[in-house]
Amino acid sequence: MFSLDGMEAKYTLYTACKRSAFFTGVPSDTGLSILEISATAKDAQEFMIIDPSHAAAHRMSLVIALLGALFGCAQETGVSDIAVSSHCKEIPRPANAKLPLATASDAWYQVYKTAPDTYAIVEPYHYQETISHLIIGAERALLFDTGSGFQPIRPVVERITSLPVTVLNSHTHYDHVGSNAEFSSILAIDTEYTRANMAGFSHDRIASETDPATFCPELPKDADPETFFTRAWKATGFVTDGELLDLGNRTLQVLHVPGHTPDALALLDADNGLLFTGDSYYDAPIWLFVPETSLDAYASSISRLVRAESEVRYLLGAHNAARVDAGALARVESAFGKLASGNSVPVAEEDGILSFDIDGVEFVTAEQVLQRRPADPGKGGSGLDGW
Repeated sequence: MFSLDGMEAKYTLYTACKRSAFFTGVPSDTGLSILEISATAKDAQEFMIIDPSHAAAHRMSLVIALLGALFGCAQETGVSDIAVSSHCKEIPRPANAKLPLATASDAWYQVYKTAPDTYAIVEPYHYQETISHLIIGAERALLFDTGSGFQPIRPVVERITSLPVTVLNSHTHYDHVGSNAEFSSILAIDTEYTRANMAGFSHDRIASETDPATFCPELPKDADPETFFTRAWKATGFVTDGELLDLGNRTLQVLHVPGHTPDALALLDADNGLLFTGDSYYDAPIWLFVPETSLDAYASSISRLVRAESEVRYLLGAHNAARVDAGALARVESAFGKLASGNSVPVAEEDGILSFDIDGVEFVTAEQVLQRRPADPGKGGSGLDGW
């Protein structure tokens, strides 16, 4: 998940059909910012003038306007087809820079200690900035997500702990199950959506994620952009909503929180004041966009997470910031209620891609999601599949 902070920068975006655009903020004598859009496709040029005093609204409206300008290249493209390289200048995220950087870090992963025996394994050099969380008990450890799969994650885990490790995914989009196949012990919630995604994701479904513009500075040398795919994996056991996972002197409660996907999970570590939220919440615009997203399910789930938030000190999401203070979920719930009501007006709308800034909480969604068009969960979803 990405963000654009400020206009005085050059941004490069790419689509799966190789259309690109360059955007340069140019302050004028009138105090306005002129954004010139030069496309390599037949669109030629288009100009937008945005009043910088409307910063709260135009930050995400700019993103959506750019997405919309590029989205028409092929109907089959999804949200993955666009990558913004501006995030490179934001590494490390301010919230992460305040955390201790662990010696297990390497050229691809930055590892931060977020609490005692708790580590965030961050992939900052790809625009998704996916975060996997290693939670260690006295007898075993649990790895909550395995990242994008551009580089093996197991060696990083083994540099942190010698205990047996079990994987559990916050949900089964490609950028959270990328290294599942490296592990022999994997738990999952038993849904038809999850079972469909266990087959892995072919190169065609996730190829746009290997575009050079998505990396800082480049794709790892041993990762082949022409063949990159997600390997199939198999659950060795299943969890249920409310189940307690005993790691030895440390207990995690599984919370089934569908909405972002049908199989979305959170983990509550009440004794340590930690709530691992997956993609149900992270400190960036919240994407409720893909066909498998359900706003009705998310409404119930965010309410449940708000109740859990009252028991914790920190929230640990699956993108961008590894740890933020508790309190954000109540604001998200309030803003989401206005989004779900249908009474809010998007700050930008282009080709069905909608951006909302509601009381300072930003959402990206789609007309079809707002219209509650059901998707077939048996087809699974990579997180990149469009409508």
